[in-house]
Amino acid sequence: MNKVLIILFGFLLTVGAGSGKPASLNYKVEPFQFTDQEGKPVALDDLKGKVWVAQFIFTHCTTVCPTLTSNMAELQKKLKDKGAAAELVSFSVDPDKDTPEAMKAYLSKFQADFSHWRALTGYSFNDIRAFARQSFKIAVEKDASSDQVIHGTSFFLVDKSGTVVADYDGEEPPYDQMIRDIKALAK
Repeated sequence: MNKVLIILFGFLLTVGAGSGKPASLNYKVEPFQFTDQEGKPVALDDLKGKVWVAQFIFTHCTTVCPTLTSNMAELQKKLKDKGAAAELVSFSVDPDKDTPEAMKAYLSKFQADFSHWRALTGYSFNDIRAFARQSFKIAVEKDASSDQVIHGTSFFLVDKSGTVVADYDGEEPPYDQMIRDIKALAK
């Protein structure tokens, strides 16, 4: 019986993989209103009708965040080169230190094009911790032995309705697959 279930599950994955659209995680992003790098409010409603890619970072990170941010900047360049449209959204996991100005300065080091990249902050640590868990199913925790924050390293693809439909390795993104998925959702 278990072999039959495994074979059936594998078949369903194969069928879904050929559909041209990303496999759906189906996580609804909770409504939010945060502050962007310009000090302006940004709400989930502002992103409705747009395909977007989310990540979680903080500006004084000494481990993965520079790589994640560099990879997001590379994704932005590749999207432009391939004529694909997606908004990029970086949520700070250390909002006490990451002011809008700090977020803008940090992303500027990576040549972020702010016309399609939002760096969000302006909430409490407990708020982002709950938001990340509820909307993206990742943990965000303070490291008790340092000033660092432990968080997920995925890039999350969000469809026009505000549903997370796929996640990708943010440390080694599959850019071509991401761009195909973004184009499929944009149709």
